[in-house]
Amino acid sequence: MKKLLTGILCCFSAVVVAQTKGVVAVVKDPMIDSLIAKRIELNLKPATTGTPGSVSPVRPGTAIVSQVGYRVQIYYGSDRREVYNEQSKFNSSYPELNTYITYKQPNYYLRVGDFRTRLEAQRLLNELRPMFPTLFIFREKINAPNLEPQQ
Repeated sequence: MKKLLTGILCCFSAVVVAQTKGVVAVVKDPMIDSLIAKRIELNLKPATTGTPGSVSPVRPGTAIVSQVGYRVQIYYGSDRREVYNEQSKFNSSYPELNTYITYKQPNYYLRVGDFRTRLEAQRLLNELRPMFPTLFIFREKINAPNLEPQQ
């Protein structure tokens, strides 16, 4: 009798556990399409750098292209005023290079340039060595520089 009940119980449990194919219904919020359109619109605007009022060398109406490149870090520290002083010191000497200030708790980081190769970043680092004591080269996402031929 125990064997019979065990056999019947096993058959019923196999039927209960068996799964059938289902249908997946994807529910999409209508705001997703508007967010995608907004993202495309923002990518067509010119990029701004970390300094107020300055604009990177991207022509209006063209897409902002990001790529992996190199930047030179010229300062890091926890004093906000000091990082802005270093930024103005650098901008007075090199107004053509973009500066970027980032904050990662508890420090501020001042990085400069959008270099496609490490060699370009190394040239700037060697040039800046007398003015700034702690210099490092970092590989990160950069704003692609304008590649029009110089005349």
